[in-house]
Amino acid sequence: MPQQDQTIAAIREAVRLSPDSIPLRQHLAELLVQQGDYPAAEQEYRQALMLAPEDIKIKLGLAEVFFIQEKTSAALVIVEELTSKDEPAPAALMLLSRLYLRSGDEQQAAAAYSRAVKSDPTLFDAELEVRFQPFLEAEKAEDEARKLKIPLGGEAPPPSPDTDLERPDMSFKDVGGMEKLKEEIRMKIIHPLEHPEIYQAYGKKVGGGILMYGPPGCGKTYLARATAGEVNANFLAVGLHDVLNMYIGQSENNLHELFEMARDNQPCVLFFDEVDALGASRSDLRHSAGRQLINQFLSEMDGVSASNEGVLILAATNAPWHLDSAFRRPGRFDRIIFVPPPDAEAREGILKIMLKDKPTDDIQYAKIAKKTENFSGADLKAIVDIAVENKLEAAMKAGRPSPLETKDLLNALKQLRPTTKEWFSTARNYALYSNQSGIYDDILSYLKIK
Repeated sequence: MPQQDQTIAAIREAVRLSPDSIPLRQHLAELLVQQGDYPAAEQEYRQALMLAPEDIKIKLGLAEVFFIQEKTSAALVIVEELTSKDEPAPAALMLLSRLYLRSGDEQQAAAAYSRAVKSDPTLFDAELEVRFQPFLEAEKAEDEARKLKIPLGGEAPPPSPDTDLERPDMSFKDVGGMEKLKEEIRMKIIHPLEHPEIYQAYGKKVGGGILMYGPPGCGKTYLARATAGEVNANFLAVGLHDVLNMYIGQSENNLHELFEMARDNQPCVLFFDEVDALGASRSDLRHSAGRQLINQFLSEMDGVSASNEGVLILAATNAPWHLDSAFRRPGRFDRIIFVPPPDAEAREGILKIMLKDKPTDDIQYAKIAKKTENFSGADLKAIVDIAVENKLEAAMKAGRPSPLETKDLLNALKQLRPTTKEWFSTARNYALYSNQSGIYDDILSYLKIK
C-alpha cells in the first residue's frame, strides 16, 4: 500500500475513534484533496463544518472542493459569505475571482482579484493580470478621478430625481392569497396608522420597515402598492434610475430628496424595488462612493436628520444575501418576510382576479391551481396570456369570439415551466451554507429541509 494510502487509512481510523475531532477531519479532507478524491473530501469537510459552522478554513476548503468539482453555485455561496467580512481572507477573494471568471463576469472577477492582490501581493498571477488589464486600468483611472473629485461625464450634475407620488386605487382584496404576509403588514403598518394612540401609549412610532424577499414574480411589488391603497397613503416607488448617478455625491443627494418627499407627504409608503442593488454589502463594493451611498441610506432610515414618523418603508429583493447586513438591524428592516410562490388557494384566487374581466365559461379554477405547483404570479399571468392569444387566433379564423374554457388554460400550461425553481436552487445553497442568523429558515421550511 502506498505511503499516502497508509496515512489516509490511519487518519480514517483516528476519525472513527474520535468523530468529533475537527483537526482530524480537516486533515483527512486535505489529504483526500491531495489524492484527488474530491467527493470523499467534500464529505469530510461537510462533517467538519457541522462541528464548527464558523470555521473559515473549513468553509474555504469546502468551497475549493466545490470549485474543483464545478459545483459553482454552492462554492459561490460560501465564498460570498466569507468575503462579506470587513477583512476577508485574500485566498477567499482569489477563489471568488476565479468563480466569477468561470461564470463569465470578468469585471467582478477583476475586482475580486484586485482586492486579493492588494491584501496579499504574493497572490499575484501574471496570467490573470494580462487578462484583467483593461478592467484594472479602468479601476485605477476611476479611483484617480474620485480622489480629484472629477465627474465621470458631462460638466454639470443632472437635476434631482423626478419621481411622482401615486395614490394607488387597489387594496388587499386585489391580492390573491398571501394572508400571512398581509397580516404581518397589518401589524407593522396598517394598525399603527388606524390606531396611533394605542401604539403611542407603548412608545411605538408609526413607521418602520419591512423587507420582502423571494423568487421573482411572486407579487412583492404588487403587494407594496396594495398596502398603500389599503391605508389610503401616498406611494413613492423608487428604482435604481431614481437614485444612482455618476457625479460624486449626487446619488446620496437623490436618496435624501426621495426620503424628504416621503416625509413631506406622510402617510407615505416609500417602496424600494431591487433594494439589494442600492444596499449591496459594503464589503463587496470596490469604491468608497458606493459605501457612502449605503451609509446615507442607513442614516435616512434611522431618521438622523429628520423624523420618519408616518413614513412606511417597504423594500423587495430577489437576492437578500447581497444586502448589507446593517439593514437588518432593529429600527431599519425589522421584519424580513419570505414571499414564496402562491399556494393552491392563492393560485386559485390569482387566476380569478386575472380572468374577472375576460369572457369565461365555467373555469375549473381548483383543477388548474392543482396543476400549477411552484408557479409564481407572473407564471400564472403567462398562462392566461398564452390562452388568450390562442383564443384570439381561433376567433380570427372563426370570425367570432368564444369564451375561455378550462382546457384553454390547461393547453397553455403545457407550454410553460415554473420560473421559481432556478431561484430556489440558489436560495437553497445560501440557506444551507450562509444562514448563521437563521434569516433563511423559512426557505428551508418551504423546501422541507431540516
